Amino acid sequence: MSRPSLATPPRIAVILPCFNEALAIAHTVQAFRQALPTATVYVYDNASTDETARVARGAGALVRAEPRRGKGNVLRRAFADVEADIYVVADGDGTYDASAAEGMARLLQDECLDMVVGTRVHTENEAYRAGHVAGNWLFNQVVASLFDKGLSDIFSGYRVLSRRFIKSFPCASEGFEIEAEMSIHALQLRMPVREVPTRYAKRMEGSHSKLNTWRDGLRILRHILRLQRLLRPRQFFGATGAVLIVAALLLSIPVFLQFFETGQVLRFPTAILCTGLVLLGALSGLVGLVLEGVSQLSLETKRLSYLAEPALMALEAEDARESVTTGGTARPVLP
Repeated sequence: MSRPSLATPPRIAVILPCFNEALAIAHTVQAFRQALPTATVYVYDNASTDETARVARGAGALVRAEPRRGKGNVLRRAFADVEADIYVVADGDGTYDASAAEGMARLLQDECLDMVVGTRVHTENEAYRAGHVAGNWLFNQVVASLFDKGLSDIFSGYRVLSRRFIKSFPCASEGFEIEAEMSIHALQLRMPVREVPTRYAKRMEGSHSKLNTWRDGLRILRHILRLQRLLRPRQFFGATGAVLIVAALLLSIPVFLQFFETGQVLRFPTAILCTGLVLLGALSGLVGLVLEGVSQLSLETKRLSYLAEPALMALEAEDARESVTTGGTARPVLP
C-alpha cells in the first residue's frame, strides 16, 4: 500500500466518467483544475463516438478508456487503477459546481470523513426534471426504510471520497445505479458521512442527458432490492416467509370453519396448499437466518478492508510526530 510522503499535500484525484461529452468536457476539466490546482484530473472515456478524449486531453486531463458502457463499469475501473488519498467524483457534463470541490475536500479532511455528498440544489427546471425529483425522493425513502437510515440525495453523482472508502468498496454496478450502491455501502459500514448543498446547473446547449427516467428507475430499484436481499437476508426472506404464512392462514379459515361445523375436512386441496405455504414460509425464514451469518461475515471482511487503510487524520498526526523528531515539516493540509 502506497503512502503519502512527508511534507506533501494529500493526493487528490478528480474522476470524470464521460460518454459523448465533447461540448462540455473542456469547461469541466478547466473548472476542476482551477478549484483544485494540486489535483490530477482523470477523464474516463466510456466508448464515446465524438471528440471527448481529444478535447479532454487538450484541456489538461489524463485520459483513460473504458470500453464497457456504463458509469458503474467506469468507476470500478477508476477506483482500481487510480491511487490517491482523496477522490472527487463528478460528471463530465458541467452540471456540477466545480468550485465547491475544494470546500468538500477540506471538509472530508478536517472532519476525517469517508464521504461528502454534494446534494443537488437547482433553480432551473431544465436542470432537474420533475420525474427525476419525484423518483429521487421515492428511492431515498426506500433506502431509508431498508437500511434504517438514508441520505437526502442518494443519486447525486458529485461526491468526495476517502481512500478508505474506495479501497473497501466492492463495486458491482454497471450503470447509473452506482450512486445508490455507494450510498448503501457507506450506510452499511456506518461510515462518517456529510451532505453539502451544491448548485446543479442545466446541461450545455446541444448536450443531452443519457438517463431514461423509467428504464433507469426500474434498473435502480431492482439493484436496491438485490442489495437488500444480499445485505439484509433475514429481513428479506423473513418478510417473504411472513407473507406466505399469512396467506396460508387466510386460506385456511374456510377449512377450519367447515371442520368446526361438520367435524370433517372436505377441502383437501386447500388444506394441502395451506400446509405447503406454511412449510415454504418456515423454510424461507430459515434460509434468511442462515444467510444472515454469511452476510455478517461479508460485512466483517469489508470492515477489515476499510480499517486496513489509514485515515487522513492518522497520517497527518504521524507526519507531525515524525517532523518533531526529525526537525522537518509536517505534511500540510489542502493549500
